[in-house]
Amino acid sequence: MTATTNTTLCTGHVGLNVTDLARSLAFYGDLLGFEVLVEGKEDGRRYALLGQEGRLVLALWQQADAPYAPARAGLHHLAFEVDSIDRVRDAEARLTAHGVDFAHDGVVAHREGAGSGGIFFHDPDGTRLEIYAPSGAEGAPAPYADAPTCGFF
Repeated sequence: MTATTNTTLCTGHVGLNVTDLARSLAFYGDLLGFEVLVEGKEDGRRYALLGQEGRLVLALWQQADAPYAPARAGLHHLAFEVDSIDRVRDAEARLTAHGVDFAHDGVVAHREGAGSGGIFFHDPDGTRLEIYAPSGAEGAPAPYADAPTCGFF
């Protein structure tokens, strides 16, 4: 086997098991702004491929019979990056208006003194989510002095 010169891996898309595809489509589509690229509606094989500007970002598979379990091995949380803290606050306002439960009040820093930060919340199945900006959170509180904010919620 020959080594290749390109060994950089990037996340292509993330697949999530959901309990109710219609409910998850409303959340990820209407609230977070993803567009449905493909949807499978066959009984027992329901799924949706979601993206932005035609690029696949998220695959939802209706094959879970219970909500997200944070104590099990696997996905810890899913983070979405935006280009400004204003976009984080816009997302926070939309989610708040729809009664979404947040792990922390408002925008928080990723750690004490960090410029990056965001909001932490849960999808309808309890999957932990984050929307953050790489800068603009200077001066925002950090919920944990000695650990990354995204690690414990």
